[in-house]
Amino acid sequence: MSDAQARLDQVKDILTFNKTATTIPFDPNCTKFPNRKDIPRRADAPPGAAWVWGENDEVGRLNLLTPARVKAAAAEIKTGEKISLNLPLNVPEVPAFHRETFKHEIKDLAEGKAFDDLYTLNTQSGTQWDGFRHVSHLATGTFYNNTHAADILGPAANLKNSIHHWSSIGGLVGRGLLLDYRTYASKKGLQYSSFTDHRIPYEELYLCGKEQGVDIRPQAQGGDVKIGDFLFVRSGFVEEYNGVKDKEEWKKVALRPHVIGPDDEQKWAGVAQEERMLDWLHDCWFAAVAGDSPSFEAWPSNRGG
Repeated sequence: MSDAQARLDQVKDILTFNKTATTIPFDPNCTKFPNRKDIPRRADAPPGAAWVWGENDEVGRLNLLTPARVKAAAAEIKTGEKISLNLPLNVPEVPAFHRETFKHEIKDLAEGKAFDDLYTLNTQSGTQWDGFRHVSHLATGTFYNNTHAADILGPAANLKNSIHHWSSIGGLVGRGLLLDYRTYASKKGLQYSSFTDHRIPYEELYLCGKEQGVDIRPQAQGGDVKIGDFLFVRSGFVEEYNGVKDKEEWKKVALRPHVIGPDDEQKWAGVAQEERMLDWLHDCWFAAVAGDSPSFEAWPSNRGG
Protein backbone atom coordinates (compact mmCIF):
# COMPACT_ATOMS: atom_id res chain seq x y z
CA MET A 1 0.00 0.00 0.00
CA SER A 2 1.41 3.42 -0.98
CA ASP A 3 1.92 6.31 1.45
CA ALA A 4 -0.67 8.31 -0.47
CA GLN A 5 -3.24 5.53 -0.10
CA ALA A 6 -2.47 5.24 3.62
CA ARG A 7 -3.02 8.99 4.09
CA LEU A 8 -6.27 8.77 2.12
CA ASP A 9 -7.46 5.95 4.38
CA GLN A 10 -6.65 8.05 7.44
CA VAL A 11 -8.78 10.91 6.12
CA LYS A 12 -11.64 8.51 5.32
CA ASP A 13 -11.43 7.04 8.82
CA ILE A 14 -11.76 10.48 10.39
CA LEU A 15 -14.82 11.26 8.28
CA THR A 16 -16.52 7.86 8.76
CA PHE A 17 -15.43 7.06 12.34
CA ASN A 18 -13.72 3.90 11.11
CA LYS A 19 -10.29 2.49 11.86
CA THR A 20 -8.57 0.88 8.87
CA ALA A 21 -5.84 -1.76 9.21
CA THR A 22 -2.91 -0.63 7.07
CA THR A 23 0.31 -1.50 8.90
CA ILE A 24 1.53 -4.89 10.16
CA PRO A 25 0.85 -5.93 12.85
CA PHE A 26 -2.85 -5.28 12.38
CA ASP A 27 -4.92 -4.11 15.33
CA PRO A 28 -7.79 -6.65 15.76
CA ASN A 29 -10.03 -3.79 16.90
CA CYS A 30 -9.91 -2.15 13.47
CA THR A 31 -13.27 -1.77 11.76
CA LYS A 32 -11.95 -2.10 8.20
CA PHE A 33 -9.45 -4.58 6.78
CA PRO A 34 -7.94 -4.75 3.25
CA ASN A 35 -9.09 -7.06 0.50
CA ARG A 36 -6.92 -9.98 -0.56
CA LYS A 37 -5.41 -8.07 -3.48
CA ASP A 38 -4.38 -5.19 -1.20
CA ILE A 39 -3.08 -7.13 1.80
CA PRO A 40 0.47 -6.14 2.82
CA ARG A 41 2.90 -9.03 2.38
CA ARG A 42 5.76 -9.93 4.67
CA ALA A 43 9.01 -10.67 2.86
CA ASP A 44 9.53 -13.83 4.93
CA ALA A 45 6.09 -15.28 4.14
CA PRO A 46 5.33 -17.82 1.38
CA PRO A 47 3.44 -16.56 -1.70
CA GLY A 48 -0.18 -15.77 -0.89
CA ALA A 49 0.26 -15.90 2.89
CA ALA A 50 -1.47 -13.18 4.91
CA TRP A 51 0.70 -13.01 8.02
CA VAL A 52 -0.58 -9.73 9.41
CA TRP A 53 -0.80 -10.18 13.19
CA GLY A 54 2.88 -9.89 14.10
CA GLU A 55 5.92 -12.18 14.06
CA ASN A 56 5.11 -13.76 17.42
CA ASP A 57 1.39 -14.33 16.83
CA GLU A 58 0.03 -17.85 17.34
CA VAL A 59 -3.75 -17.50 16.90
CA GLY A 60 -4.18 -15.93 13.43
CA ARG A 61 -7.63 -14.60 12.65
CA LEU A 62 -8.89 -15.71 16.04
CA ASN A 63 -7.48 -12.32 17.02
CA LEU A 64 -10.70 -10.93 15.55
CA LEU A 65 -12.72 -12.40 18.44
CA THR A 66 -12.45 -9.20 20.44
CA PRO A 67 -14.65 -8.53 23.49
CA ALA A 68 -16.66 -6.01 21.47
CA ARG A 69 -17.43 -8.53 18.72
CA VAL A 70 -18.28 -11.31 21.17
CA LYS A 71 -20.62 -8.96 23.03
CA ALA A 72 -22.28 -7.91 19.77
CA ALA A 73 -22.70 -11.58 18.79
CA ALA A 74 -24.35 -12.38 22.13
CA ALA A 75 -26.85 -9.56 21.54
CA GLU A 76 -28.16 -11.45 18.47
CA ILE A 77 -29.21 -14.54 20.46
CA LYS A 78 -32.95 -15.04 20.01
CA THR A 79 -34.01 -18.36 21.59
CA GLY A 80 -31.04 -19.51 23.66
CA GLU A 81 -31.12 -23.02 22.17
CA LYS A 82 -27.81 -24.91 22.34
CA ILE A 83 -26.53 -27.10 19.51
CA SER A 84 -23.49 -29.35 19.69
CA LEU A 85 -21.20 -29.18 16.68
CA ASN A 86 -19.36 -32.35 17.68
CA LEU A 87 -19.91 -35.82 16.29
CA PRO A 88 -19.54 -38.72 18.76
CA LEU A 89 -15.88 -39.63 19.23
CA ASN A 90 -16.37 -42.92 17.36
CA VAL A 91 -17.86 -41.27 14.24
CA PRO A 92 -16.89 -42.02 11.55
CA GLU A 93 -16.41 -45.59 12.78
CA VAL A 94 -13.66 -46.00 10.18
CA PRO A 95 -12.03 -42.56 9.75
CA ALA A 96 -11.09 -41.04 6.41
CA PHE A 97 -7.49 -40.80 5.18
CA HIS A 98 -6.57 -44.11 6.88
CA ARG A 99 -6.45 -42.54 10.32
CA GLU A 100 -6.56 -44.62 13.48
CA THR A 101 -9.95 -45.64 14.86
CA PHE A 102 -11.24 -44.42 18.20
CA LYS A 103 -10.93 -46.81 21.16
CA HIS A 104 -12.67 -46.57 24.52
CA GLU A 105 -11.80 -48.69 27.55
CA ILE A 106 -13.17 -48.66 31.08
CA LYS A 107 -10.68 -49.26 33.86
CA ASP A 108 -11.92 -50.80 37.10
CA LEU A 109 -10.24 -48.95 39.96
CA ALA A 110 -11.83 -50.51 43.02
CA GLU A 111 -13.67 -53.76 42.28
CA GLY A 112 -16.83 -52.29 40.83
CA LYS A 113 -16.91 -49.18 43.02
CA ALA A 114 -14.90 -46.70 40.92
CA PHE A 115 -13.96 -46.47 37.26
CA ASP A 116 -11.80 -44.47 34.88
CA ASP A 117 -12.31 -43.97 31.14
CA LEU A 118 -9.36 -44.52 28.80
CA TYR A 119 -9.47 -43.01 25.31
CA THR A 120 -7.16 -43.65 22.36
CA LEU A 121 -7.76 -41.48 19.32
CA ASN A 122 -6.25 -39.58 16.46
CA THR A 123 -7.56 -36.05 16.99
CA GLN A 124 -8.08 -35.76 13.21
CA SER A 125 -10.32 -38.83 13.01
CA GLY A 126 -13.61 -36.99 13.53
CA THR A 127 -14.78 -33.55 14.64
CA GLN A 128 -11.76 -31.28 15.06
CA TRP A 129 -10.15 -27.95 14.29
CA ASP A 130 -7.04 -27.93 12.11
CA GLY A 131 -4.27 -26.20 14.03
CA PHE A 132 -1.53 -24.14 12.43
CA ARG A 133 0.92 -27.07 12.68
CA HIS A 134 -1.29 -29.51 10.77
CA VAL A 135 -0.40 -28.89 7.11
CA SER A 136 2.34 -26.62 5.78
CA HIS A 137 2.63 -24.52 2.66
CA LEU A 138 3.69 -27.58 0.70
CA ALA A 139 6.04 -25.88 -1.74
CA THR A 140 8.19 -24.47 1.08
CA GLY A 141 7.38 -26.73 4.04
CA THR A 142 6.59 -23.60 6.04
CA PHE A 143 3.80 -23.44 8.62
CA TYR A 144 2.15 -20.25 9.92
CA ASN A 145 4.53 -17.51 11.04
CA ASN A 146 7.67 -19.41 10.04
CA THR A 147 7.06 -22.54 12.05
CA HIS A 148 8.93 -25.53 10.62
CA ALA A 149 8.97 -29.31 11.00
CA ALA A 150 11.86 -29.04 13.49
CA ASP A 151 9.57 -27.03 15.78
CA ILE A 152 7.05 -29.86 15.79
CA LEU A 153 9.01 -33.11 15.87
CA GLY A 154 12.57 -33.91 16.90
CA PRO A 155 15.14 -32.83 19.51
CA ALA A 156 14.35 -29.11 19.08
CA ALA A 157 10.55 -29.56 19.18
CA ASN A 158 8.67 -26.79 20.97
CA LEU A 159 5.16 -25.39 21.39
CA LYS A 160 5.36 -22.72 18.71
CA ASN A 161 1.91 -22.41 17.09
CA SER A 162 0.53 -25.33 19.09
CA ILE A 163 -3.26 -25.37 19.12
CA HIS A 164 -3.28 -24.99 22.91
CA HIS A 165 -2.57 -21.28 22.39
CA TRP A 166 -6.17 -20.91 21.23
CA SER A 167 -7.32 -21.45 24.80
CA SER A 168 -5.25 -18.43 25.89
CA ILE A 169 -7.80 -16.14 24.22
CA GLY A 170 -10.68 -17.75 26.10
CA GLY A 171 -11.72 -20.25 23.45
CA LEU A 172 -13.73 -19.75 20.28
CA VAL A 173 -16.83 -17.66 20.91
CA GLY A 174 -18.58 -15.52 18.31
CA ARG A 175 -21.31 -15.24 15.69
CA GLY A 176 -21.78 -18.13 13.28
CA LEU A 177 -23.09 -18.23 9.71
CA LEU A 178 -24.43 -21.60 8.47
CA LEU A 179 -24.78 -22.13 4.74
CA ASP A 180 -26.88 -25.27 4.27
CA TYR A 181 -25.71 -26.10 0.77
CA ARG A 182 -27.03 -29.67 0.95
CA THR A 183 -30.63 -28.56 1.46
CA TYR A 184 -30.28 -25.84 -1.18
CA ALA A 185 -28.84 -28.30 -3.72
CA SER A 186 -31.61 -30.83 -3.06
CA LYS A 187 -34.28 -28.17 -3.61
CA LYS A 188 -32.66 -27.16 -6.90
CA GLY A 189 -32.27 -30.74 -8.13
CA LEU A 190 -28.47 -30.66 -7.89
CA GLN A 191 -27.59 -34.28 -7.14
CA TYR A 192 -24.12 -35.24 -5.92
CA SER A 193 -22.43 -37.56 -3.44
CA SER A 194 -20.46 -36.20 -0.49
CA PHE A 195 -18.10 -39.12 -1.07
CA THR A 196 -16.88 -37.52 -4.34
CA ASP A 197 -14.77 -34.45 -5.02
CA HIS A 198 -17.88 -32.38 -5.79
CA ARG A 199 -16.76 -28.74 -5.85
CA ILE A 200 -19.05 -26.04 -4.49
CA PRO A 201 -18.31 -22.77 -6.32
CA TYR A 202 -18.75 -19.31 -4.82
CA GLU A 203 -21.73 -18.54 -7.06
CA GLU A 204 -23.61 -21.56 -5.69
CA LEU A 205 -22.84 -20.53 -2.09
CA TYR A 206 -24.07 -17.03 -2.91
CA LEU A 207 -27.35 -18.41 -4.24
CA CYS A 208 -27.59 -20.76 -1.24
CA GLY A 209 -27.26 -17.77 1.07
CA LYS A 210 -29.84 -15.84 -0.94
CA GLU A 211 -32.25 -18.78 -0.56
CA GLN A 212 -31.72 -18.54 3.22
CA GLY A 213 -32.22 -14.77 3.22
CA VAL A 214 -28.53 -14.02 3.78
CA ASP A 215 -26.27 -11.87 1.61
CA ILE A 216 -22.93 -13.64 2.00
CA ARG A 217 -20.88 -10.69 0.85
CA PRO A 218 -18.81 -8.95 3.55
CA GLN A 219 -20.48 -6.06 5.32
CA ALA A 220 -17.94 -3.69 3.72
CA GLN A 221 -19.42 -4.64 0.33
CA GLY A 222 -23.04 -4.32 1.44
CA GLY A 223 -23.52 -7.90 2.61
CA ASP A 224 -24.42 -9.54 5.93
CA VAL A 225 -21.07 -11.11 6.89
CA LYS A 226 -19.40 -9.33 9.80
CA ILE A 227 -15.71 -9.24 10.67
CA GLY A 228 -14.88 -12.15 13.00
CA ASP A 229 -17.84 -14.35 12.02
CA PHE A 230 -17.49 -18.15 11.90
CA LEU A 231 -18.46 -19.80 8.61
CA PHE A 232 -20.08 -23.25 8.52
CA VAL A 233 -20.77 -25.00 5.20
CA ARG A 234 -23.00 -28.07 5.27
CA SER A 235 -22.20 -30.26 2.28
CA GLY A 236 -24.16 -33.28 3.52
CA PHE A 237 -21.43 -35.72 4.55
CA VAL A 238 -22.95 -36.57 7.94
CA GLU A 239 -26.38 -37.17 6.42
CA GLU A 240 -24.90 -39.46 3.76
CA TYR A 241 -22.67 -41.28 6.27
CA ASN A 242 -25.65 -41.96 8.54
CA GLY A 243 -27.50 -43.34 5.53
CA VAL A 244 -24.90 -46.07 4.94
CA LYS A 245 -26.29 -49.06 6.84
CA ASP A 246 -23.75 -51.62 5.64
CA LYS A 247 -20.49 -51.17 7.57
CA GLU A 248 -18.55 -52.99 4.86
CA GLU A 249 -19.79 -50.49 2.26
CA TRP A 250 -18.56 -47.60 4.40
CA LYS A 251 -15.17 -49.28 4.84
CA LYS A 252 -14.80 -49.44 1.05
CA VAL A 253 -15.32 -45.67 0.94
CA ALA A 254 -13.19 -44.77 3.95
CA LEU A 255 -10.29 -47.05 3.02
CA ARG A 256 -9.85 -45.90 -0.56
CA PRO A 257 -6.11 -45.52 -1.35
CA HIS A 258 -4.64 -42.30 0.01
CA VAL A 259 -1.64 -40.45 -1.43
CA ILE A 260 -0.68 -36.79 -1.28
CA GLY A 261 -1.52 -35.12 -4.58
CA PRO A 262 -4.16 -35.05 -7.32
CA ASP A 263 -4.10 -38.85 -7.76
CA ASP A 264 -5.52 -39.40 -4.27
CA GLU A 265 -8.52 -41.77 -4.39
CA GLN A 266 -9.89 -40.34 -1.14
CA LYS A 267 -12.56 -37.96 -2.44
CA TRP A 268 -14.77 -35.61 -0.42
CA ALA A 269 -17.11 -32.79 -1.36
CA GLY A 270 -16.27 -29.24 -0.29
CA VAL A 271 -15.77 -25.68 -1.45
CA ALA A 272 -14.12 -25.18 -4.82
CA GLN A 273 -10.50 -24.16 -5.26
CA GLU A 274 -11.04 -21.00 -7.30
CA GLU A 275 -9.87 -17.39 -7.14
CA ARG A 276 -13.37 -16.08 -6.44
CA MET A 277 -13.67 -18.40 -3.44
CA LEU A 278 -10.25 -17.34 -2.14
CA ASP A 279 -11.19 -13.67 -2.47
CA TRP A 280 -14.48 -14.18 -0.65
CA LEU A 281 -13.04 -16.25 2.20
CA HIS A 282 -10.28 -13.70 2.68
CA ASP A 283 -12.29 -10.50 2.27
CA CYS A 284 -15.03 -11.54 4.71
CA TRP A 285 -12.41 -11.68 7.49
CA PHE A 286 -13.92 -14.79 9.04
CA ALA A 287 -12.36 -15.82 12.36
CA ALA A 288 -12.51 -19.47 11.22
CA VAL A 289 -14.29 -21.74 8.73
CA ALA A 290 -15.65 -25.27 9.14
CA GLY A 291 -17.75 -27.91 7.42
CA ASP A 292 -19.32 -31.33 7.95
CA SER A 293 -16.99 -33.18 5.56
CA PRO A 294 -13.55 -34.74 6.21
CA SER A 295 -12.10 -31.74 4.33
CA PHE A 296 -13.45 -28.17 4.15
CA GLU A 297 -12.40 -27.77 0.53
CA ALA A 298 -13.12 -30.37 -2.13
CA TRP A 299 -10.58 -33.18 -1.93
CA PRO A 300 -8.25 -33.78 -3.65
CA SER A 301 -7.37 -30.25 -4.65
CA ASN A 302 -7.41 -29.41 -8.32
CA ARG A 303 -4.68 -26.84 -7.68
CA GLY A 304 -1.03 -27.16 -6.74
CA GLY A 305 0.30 -27.05 -3.15
